Amino acid sequence: MEDRNYSRRYPKEYGFFRSLFYRLFLLIVVGPVGKLLYDIKIEGRENLEKGKKYLFAPNHVSYLDPPFTSLAADRKVAYMAKQELFTDKSALLRFLVINLGAFAVNRDNPEIATFKTVFDLLKTDWSLGIFPQGKISKENQITTVHKGFVTIAKKAKFDIVPVGVCGFDGYSKKIFGKHMTVKVGEPISYKLDEDEIITTWADRICQLTGMENKLEL
Repeated sequence: MEDRNYSRRYPKEYGFFRSLFYRLFLLIVVGPVGKLLYDIKIEGRENLEKGKKYLFAPNHVSYLDPPFTSLAADRKVAYMAKQELFTDKSALLRFLVINLGAFAVNRDNPEIATFKTVFDLLKTDWSLGIFPQGKISKENQITTVHKGFVTIAKKAKFDIVPVGVCGFDGYSKKIFGKHMTVKVGEPISYKLDEDEIITTWADRICQLTGMENKLEL
């Protein structure tokens, strides 16, 4: 394994070749896999302004969330990911996380390097992706939201797009074995107060997915 701190990534890493690889991966892998194995449906893409960068904030139910969110967004999204993924025992997972432009965060003790990466990404044409729940959750309710995504959205001046990943009940092993829908919600202005952004995000995710809002600020 390459010994590198992926909390720190630079604008030059998000240039032509990584952008090309990302687009081809969505076109050749994510799209067909989503359609054939998950009969994926995408709703709400019209809520996005063409060419505008956003902070995409999906609910988190599986490892499929990042690629399916990017497919729904139809744009390049650099995701903040837990640092353990960059040293995972699966070589394929490590390869994809690194080469699709994710950057690492230490969930127990976030590093300054992670935030420097965020601000360097503003110099590129990539959007950002953060999971406000912080980790995969199989519960059909929202109980915890980490506030860091709001801080980053305000610093970046990116409106926040709630994305509802719906219908996941396990990984598919056969053609049309599962049925999923990814719903792109209306953007939330970064100019709102922090608590209002958080409650609005939770409300919209619940509206999109049918989850129950049990969040207490």
